[in-house]
Amino acid sequence: MANHGDFAHTVKQQADIVRIVGEYVKLRKSGAQNYSGLCPFHGEKTPSFSVHATRQYFHCFGCGVSGDVFTFVQKIENITFPEAVRAVAQKLGITPPKAQFNSPQEAREARTRSVLLDLHEAACQWFQEQLRRPEAASAREYLRGRGLDEEAIARFRIGFAPESGFLLRDKLRPIADEDSLRESGLFSWKEREEARHGEAPKPAPAALYSKFRNRIVFPICNESGKVIAFTGRSLASDDKSGPKYLNSPETPIYSKSRVLFNLHLAKEAIRRLDYVILVEGQMDCISVFNAGYHNVIASSGTAFTEPQARLLARFSKKIVVNFDPDTAGAAAAERSLDLLVAENFTIKVLTLDEGYDPDLFIRRKGTDAYKVALMGARDYFWFLCDRAKAKYPRNNADSRIRIFEFLKPRIERISNPTERLQVANDLAQRLGVDGSLEFHEFREAILGRVKRINAMRSGTALCRPEISEAEEVLILALCSGSELAFTFEDDNGQEQVYNPAEQAYYTLNSERLHQGLRSEALIDAILKGLAEGADLMTVPLPDEERALFMSVLMKDHEQLTPELLHGAVGALRIRRLKHRQRELVQQTAEAARSNDYATVARLNKEKQEVDRCLRDAKNV
Repeated sequence: MANHGDFAHTVKQQADIVRIVGEYVKLRKSGAQNYSGLCPFHGEKTPSFSVHATRQYFHCFGCGVSGDVFTFVQKIENITFPEAVRAVAQKLGITPPKAQFNSPQEAREARTRSVLLDLHEAACQWFQEQLRRPEAASAREYLRGRGLDEEAIARFRIGFAPESGFLLRDKLRPIADEDSLRESGLFSWKEREEARHGEAPKPAPAALYSKFRNRIVFPICNESGKVIAFTGRSLASDDKSGPKYLNSPETPIYSKSRVLFNLHLAKEAIRRLDYVILVEGQMDCISVFNAGYHNVIASSGTAFTEPQARLLARFSKKIVVNFDPDTAGAAAAERSLDLLVAENFTIKVLTLDEGYDPDLFIRRKGTDAYKVALMGARDYFWFLCDRAKAKYPRNNADSRIRIFEFLKPRIERISNPTERLQVANDLAQRLGVDGSLEFHEFREAILGRVKRINAMRSGTALCRPEISEAEEVLILALCSGSELAFTFEDDNGQEQVYNPAEQAYYTLNSERLHQGLRSEALIDAILKGLAEGADLMTVPLPDEERALFMSVLMKDHEQLTPELLHGAVGALRIRRLKHRQRELVQQTAEAARSNDYATVARLNKEKQEVDRCLRDAKNV
């Protein structure tokens, strides 16, 4: 939590949450102070994630997550609060003090990540140095043969891992202990046992040796550009050299399913051009980037994952897929495309001449030829249609049924029902079967299945509950702190201070005007938080109340003035009086039926007073 006077508060005061969040999420202005986008913390097809520029807060109405700029960075980077403060400070160019953590475990986790990042940066620099040594002549020759000059090698920080298994270990030992070296994923070892005289064998420390040996090394960076893993391409072809491509294992800083190669260099171009080119491997990615298409990324293999899709959706939902689903990786490629359809991406498929990957195509035919191919990328469903026609070429009822069976599961993944039906109609016209019985049954099957899916999904999202405008004004006033306080002269010429937050707090506490309203529980929680001096944004609330709170704070309201607050208080007072008026009428009728004339007289007297108060309130 950022407290007044501490470093976190200083950073928070200078941070613009819209700019910081905008580095991770594609935001569009949706109001005077509101910006919206697709939530990076859960999968969604339409934006429910909102950022308020004035309140410097974010909230997702889909999954309920909310917080300030530190909460956002902490969640999206999967780091601790102190690390988030330092990360935001770094973005602002503010020098942070020494980090302080909330628990020993938090401190250990942060230290582990810091050490592993330092190890990977040192290893990357060392690999780069090794590439310049005489022993790396074959590696340099290989890279030249792939069309990479010194500028490209430096840009992608490509290096070389020598044959020795111990040079890197000895280089890194001064900056990390043995456990950190093991945890880094940079080394392998074989467990061994030793026994003393008369004792059973016990595990003994095993010698570490480099995982990457006699390989060209490509660093894998996170979104911020920090090295978190490596891919090594073998220069040997014998059986003992291991796989052609060797990847780092999962570590505390690297998860293969959550990283996209080259995103740190490509993200600005993706935002600017509003589309991304997806290729399979690092060399394909590097070649396309060097050809001038800086909006290119690569998956780790052909199988795209849901976290990768969510990561990419923060920058653009338009994608050109440049790998061939008819290759050996066909099943994984199909899963990737199906996932992108389900995540509501607009997909085009770029197929190159048979036998060519992007790297070979550019080296053999040039960047102009690649540009022509890119411009000719086909809509994914037209691509599927052509595949289906090639697979079942005979123009008869049986072939049409098989074609529809091929297309049906893919079209069903489109979440928007209007778009789904449009795609089905377009494909049917392209196939020349839009009036056929098979197409009619195909369309009904799609619509029927989707209706069932939507019915199951309909109760899962958090709603945005409605409350009266008067309730909203009072909640806003309570949360305004001293921001809206101002001074004025009273009728006697004395300077007075008017503070809407204090006024709302006193009125609601003393008169309980919110009792019985939809906002009662929320306002009581806010009043309690104010009494305890808590940060209102961190007051514990059930999910439904949190959604209500954020729906009020994130809404664009007219400026809060004394007149507006006075009107809101008056409206709730009138509501309270009308409610009491109805109660008195009912109670009077019940007392009269019981011949309780003393009670009737008392109630009538109270009703007269309520009627008078109601007239006065309406005339204010």
